[in-house]
Amino acid sequence: MNAPYSRTLGELLFEQATRYTNAPAVFCGDRVASYTALANRAARIAASLAARGITRGDRVGLLLNNRLEWVETFFGAAMLGAEIVAFSTWSSQDELDYLIGDSGIVALVTLDRFSGQDFAAILRALIPEADQAGIWTSARFPTLHDIILLGEGGGAGWSTYADLLAATPLASLPAPGDGASAMDEAIIIYTSGSSSKPKSVPLPHYGIIENGFNIGERQGYSPQDRVLLAPPLFWSYGSANAMSATLTHGAALVLQSKFEPGEALDLIERHRCTALYTLPAMTAAMTGHPNFRRERMQSLRTGLTIGAPQDVIAAAEVLGAAEICNVYGQTESFGNCCVTWHHWPLERRARCQGPPLPGVRIRIAHPETGAALPPDEAGLIEVRGYIMRGYIGGSADQTADAITVDGYFRTGDMGQMTADGDMQFIGRTTEMIKKGGINISPAEVEDVLMRHPDVAQAGVVGVPDRLQGELLAAYVLVKSGARPTRENLIAHCRAQASRYKVPDFIEFPESLPVTVTGKLLRRELKKIAAGLAKNG
Repeated sequence: MNAPYSRTLGELLFEQATRYTNAPAVFCGDRVASYTALANRAARIAASLAARGITRGDRVGLLLNNRLEWVETFFGAAMLGAEIVAFSTWSSQDELDYLIGDSGIVALVTLDRFSGQDFAAILRALIPEADQAGIWTSARFPTLHDIILLGEGGGAGWSTYADLLAATPLASLPAPGDGASAMDEAIIIYTSGSSSKPKSVPLPHYGIIENGFNIGERQGYSPQDRVLLAPPLFWSYGSANAMSATLTHGAALVLQSKFEPGEALDLIERHRCTALYTLPAMTAAMTGHPNFRRERMQSLRTGLTIGAPQDVIAAAEVLGAAEICNVYGQTESFGNCCVTWHHWPLERRARCQGPPLPGVRIRIAHPETGAALPPDEAGLIEVRGYIMRGYIGGSADQTADAITVDGYFRTGDMGQMTADGDMQFIGRTTEMIKKGGINISPAEVEDVLMRHPDVAQAGVVGVPDRLQGELLAAYVLVKSGARPTRENLIAHCRAQASRYKVPDFIEFPESLPVTVTGKLLRRELKKIAAGLAKNG
């Protein structure tokens, strides 16, 4: 389909409201917002923020889960040229203390509490000055002058979210020079990495629109699609990717407040979702849920996932999203820089992460010399095109190491390009296992293990060994009712893979250390595995 002409996100929402009017834009619980209604609500928020003195370049913090208010506040700020700073709802008090101070926000839109976190209490402890009515100044955060609360428990000097929506809608976008330009930052996302503090990644309007549209094209989106999003909007996977891919195609976003497999199944069936954004652990949780039945998933067609070949195949053949796309990317590259085409044979989609998106170039660099490598040779993945301009805030000094002099972002990942121009991800350089001088990707070994019919999930890490440098330790979660033995799995691996990829240790824990969205915490697993070599 034709790409939208807008190059700022405020313009985009007005453009889509004109084009799709009463078609649904966002489903959230029992609420549905049409494109016209979403634009109206965002324009009210824009007017209210402007009345508080917020203008182009000011930063507005957003501490909300997946909900309609996240989307409309994002677009309301975008209409003014203000920058949204997306805070994780998993943040602790110490983490919020750092994030608010580092980001320099002037206002914060927050939920009162979520998933066991009492944000109202945390913020009252950090900003006691806001407990007094009227104008206040924070000693801890000098730029912050407004807190807008969705819920209860705020200080006397806080505003309510209802106050934001009470304004008369902004009649038009600010005049050129006063409002956003295509190159202005639209959102700032904090991402974890090798450093002790999260890195601050700014992403501009034009890239979110253009790259997001191209991601939607690879999935085959149209205005008839309904896209389930359970991963959080404060990730680039949710905002710069899913939200942009959906809304640039006039499709509808179905938000899940936080992932729960039974509810995700209900939402797919209730809204006749045609696409979903998932992760391997989420797919496994849905297909393993007692209420999962394939006939409930009949509407599914496409979507995005990451993972080993078996993860992609499971999402396509077991969950039922037959045309699901495999992807590669990171926050610094707007969520994804490589995506397979939805119409490719499943085998090809499972074995690669697809060609670079339009406007993106991938270079595979020699780990030692930095020289560009030819197809089918593994090296370090570098990305150019739709990437951040550089880290900001406290992580700004890491930009020089992250971006080469000729403009390529150093991802820290290992991969290779095929002769057909497809990117194949191998693994994080920090996760590679070196056994007997041979580099082994843990994801490869996990893929082999997951081909066994009794294996639900697997995590593989290296453990120190005096003779070989490292040995392979595999932690395996088995399917309900299955009882594979170590000998069974060793024999399976020997039949499926090279000898050096066969695990040296296999353990059967009750669970694996994962994030709240189910992503394997390999560092934690490595700690658990540290004693195996000594005791083996």
